Amino acid sequence: MKAVVARDYGGPDSLAVEEVPLPRPGSSQIQVRIRATALNPADLRTLSGVLRGLAPLEFPHVLGSDFAGTVTEVGPDVARFAVDDEVFGVGLPRSTGKMATMLSTPPSLTTGTMAQYAVFEADTPAIARRPDKLDAERAATLPIAGLTALSLLRAGRFEVPGKESSAAGQGVVLVTGAAGGVGSAVVPLLAAAGVHVIATAIPDDDQYALDLGAAEVIDYHSVDVIAETMRRHPEGVDALINLALPGPALVEASRVIRPGGRLLNAAFPSPDPSAFDGAGLTVQTVYSTARPGDLDRLAAHALDNTLPSTISRRYALAHAPQAYADLVNTHVRGKLLVTIAPETSVATAVPISNAVRRTGVSIG
Repeated sequence: MKAVVARDYGGPDSLAVEEVPLPRPGSSQIQVRIRATALNPADLRTLSGVLRGLAPLEFPHVLGSDFAGTVTEVGPDVARFAVDDEVFGVGLPRSTGKMATMLSTPPSLTTGTMAQYAVFEADTPAIARRPDKLDAERAATLPIAGLTALSLLRAGRFEVPGKESSAAGQGVVLVTGAAGGVGSAVVPLLAAAGVHVIATAIPDDDQYALDLGAAEVIDYHSVDVIAETMRRHPEGVDALINLALPGPALVEASRVIRPGGRLLNAAFPSPDPSAFDGAGLTVQTVYSTARPGDLDRLAAHALDNTLPSTISRRYALAHAPQAYADLVNTHVRGKLLVTIAPETSVATAVPISNAVRRTGVSIG
């Protein structure tokens, strides 16, 4: 089968599409024909080696975590899924070990979704059946972004009401990186919860952020976001959800939060909590976590358009290394998606053009 493979730590220019052995399911595992897989910055963060002390990769390494596809084989002791079931979800590299328990219990592990086929653990809340009316491409964009968004809403105690009730005002929240993958799930869920969302975005993404549900947009290129937020809201905001700023920058940014408010961080690297001693804030780094029923909830939100489609670019598997280069080197709105057809013939290596090749990798 064809897969996007890294032979060592590095960046997008180290990736190639190669022929690799077809993974087979063992006990309590399923094999899935991948139809679509979404890119995540975490794919490249792990590949860069920054986490090798905590979760060293085994090479050759197949990238990819988010997916939608069809069950093609089940291993012994699998009762939850059957062949031909349509599923979607997320798995982490098998070498991540204890890190995978942060995502779900039992942990969700995979051989890598940037491939024609992948193997997953069957008994995990990070994989679910895909509803018939939810197409595979859209389903593949939901897991990491949506699960992170749900985790942030739980940490901030924001609740999206059911159909039988309406959203009540739940304060003012500043969201940095609002037009990115996670932001594109956070903003509409906050808006559905009755939150007044202030989004940071470039001017080209103003309307996109407003369409997601933001009440206000601040151009972070042309103004000081903190000063501008304080100008508009002198009493401060109730919470800052950080999806873009590195840890040290959050100390200054936290000035915008009113006393007793919350700083919820989902960006890498995390801030040092001791830097906020005496600030009167609740400071929390939030990770993507899958609870039972979470993927069903995200699917329902996608079907009722609470969560809009956020796919900005599509790539064939043959061009997946280029997609990862674009993730690093270009401005990305929403999600980048790779679609996979088993009958597609691809070359054994896909070079990245010199226009986007560079030394090192920024995964911001």
